[in-house]
Amino acid sequence: MTKTLTADRLFRGGLFAKRWVAWPFMLLAALLGVTFIMAPLDAEQQSWLAVAGFLLFMVANRIPGRGVTVFLVFLSCLVSLRYIYWRLVETLEFGNFMQTFLGTGLILAEIYAIITMLLAYFQAIWPLDRQPVPMPDDPEEWPVIDVFIPSYNEPLEIVKPAIYGALAIDWPPEKMNVYVLDDGRRDDFRRFCEEIGCGYMIRPDNKGAKAGNINHALTKTNGEFIAIFDCDHVATRAFLQLTVGWLLRDRDLCMVQTPHHFYSPDPFERNLASGQRVPNEGLLFYGMVQQGNDLWNATFFCGSCAVIRREALLEVGGVPTQTVTEDCHCSLKMQRRG
Repeated sequence: MTKTLTADRLFRGGLFAKRWVAWPFMLLAALLGVTFIMAPLDAEQQSWLAVAGFLLFMVANRIPGRGVTVFLVFLSCLVSLRYIYWRLVETLEFGNFMQTFLGTGLILAEIYAIITMLLAYFQAIWPLDRQPVPMPDDPEEWPVIDVFIPSYNEPLEIVKPAIYGALAIDWPPEKMNVYVLDDGRRDDFRRFCEEIGCGYMIRPDNKGAKAGNINHALTKTNGEFIAIFDCDHVATRAFLQLTVGWLLRDRDLCMVQTPHHFYSPDPFERNLASGQRVPNEGLLFYGMVQQGNDLWNATFFCGSCAVIRREALLEVGGVPTQTVTEDCHCSLKMQRRG
């Protein structure tokens, strides 16, 4: 979701709203953090500090709750910054060219790794696990949805499940229009869509690839919202009822992006002995990265399994065609317009 409803309240409410209480604690925490990072210790003292930090992590990691997660993030940041400070002031030697060249290269790589880690922590510090918003009780109040399934050269047998899944979405039939956007202009696709009562749409050229295909369909339809599915993605029956409620509650919300779940195991699941016991990359991205982005109004469109407000999409000129990552680019343009 590209507009966060609760992030501002999170920082306006509670302790952070009482600045006269918050600022002294924040200043004290900053002073203690700087002292921890810069305090000189001999080898034995440093060893005891490492053991204490490890034990503190082991104990805190068994305590449930997001507050503990935030504490562990700050602990990790302090330890990492103390390490890089020690590297900068105690270990660098510039006696000759090779020492300078190799030592500088290594420290720059370490600084880059720590900056990347800090940015990742900042991005995912408080993921928002949103729950669906109920639809209005009267289906007459539900909006008209246009469902787009773009395709180019995929076999019909691959696309059929996506078409059947879209047609089976639990939504008033008179308020949902499903279209196969066929950039391959194939007769078997056209005949199949006619047989099952699915919309079929082609265009004069293939300019702009998938983005151009969607933009052409925008000019031929008029639903208030657009749902987009890749041609090998099958929607659940409740897809629209679990997503559109957010868009009706908040008129400034331009998009709801949902996770993608894959039937086939990814290369790691297929080749590692752990199999599916270890969460896959998709679960990390949609379960942590995207929900973390949501806190900062920065969740982005992933090209499929999303519902977009037509007004917002038209306001930015449709899906951008200038890049191959048109989905993310589209999100950035909509976010820039607020």
